[in-house]
Amino acid sequence: MSGSAGRLGTAVSAVTLVLAHLVTGYVVLTAYMVEPDGPWDSQAVSNSGFASGTALAAVVVTGLLSWVCVKAEWLRSWWYAIPAALALLALLRLTALAPEL
Repeated sequence: MSGSAGRLGTAVSAVTLVLAHLVTGYVVLTAYMVEPDGPWDSQAVSNSGFASGTALAAVVVTGLLSWVCVKAEWLRSWWYAIPAALALLALLRLTALAPEL
């Protein structure tokens, strides 16, 4: 693609992915902010797991969007790093760094 159509595709793809990554990052941050108040607070553990799972679902969507945009040559391949980092953070919160009662 060349000219203004290529630039428009790049701009739209970049803005869309940045917004999607910001939302996903906020969900991951929410998963890390939730801590149980004590051994009775199982709801906080459930909320953290739910936020991590939601973040993983969003990462799948943003990863697929990144793949489409890179395949169309609107964006470069480093855009894969953002969903990969967010997925790693969400998986860590879901497993090794999960809150305990």
